[in-house]
Amino acid sequence: MTFGFASSPAAPINGAADSPSRLARMLEPAEWAAAGIPLLRNPREVVSGLHTRHLPTPATAIVAVLDHEERLTASASFARRSVPADGWDFRNALLAHLRRVIPHDLRRRAPARTAVLLYCRDGDERWTEEDGAWMWGLRDACTLHGLRCGAYITLTRGGWQVLGEGRGGRRPSSESPPDAFGGTTKPGALPLRAASGAAEILRRTAAR
Repeated sequence: MTFGFASSPAAPINGAADSPSRLARMLEPAEWAAAGIPLLRNPREVVSGLHTRHLPTPATAIVAVLDHEERLTASASFARRSVPADGWDFRNALLAHLRRVIPHDLRRRAPARTAVLLYCRDGDERWTEEDGAWMWGLRDACTLHGLRCGAYITLTRGGWQVLGEGRGGRRPSSESPPDAFGGTTKPGALPLRAASGAAEILRRTAAR
């Protein structure tokens, strides 16, 4: 599996003519890499845990909030609408789901929790303009909800990749069967740890 930021022709923006405003609401790979996004200590554990909880299929986004010890505080999954990729629309969707599952941290002097986004899509692991729109949307949604902007992760047929970090793996993938990874009953599995007292919050919010 190769990693990189070459633009992929496999995931075009849904046909509409590019507008300057829409193109301004996406982040180029260099902008994302320079944004100081905190590194995940164990990205495989995060990806596996979210895959087990939400079982995403292509065009499904999962936004998750992690505490300072990288434990899951809340998560929500939803289907991406079939409209041209626009960071504004993605920001609004992410913010709406964050508001449903966790209170904001706007009163804090500095963010204490981090939001990460896993997006399951068709195509290969290379960066696309759609990824750029999701990155813009995640960064803006985090600012408006008082969260630290965390990793953007893609899940494709070839596996998963943390864009901007060069870290990834073949499993889970968009074709992985349910509970193949991250389950708590399988030897050697890496479940995503849940914060104490968050059992009810961890019941995923899904709009499919």
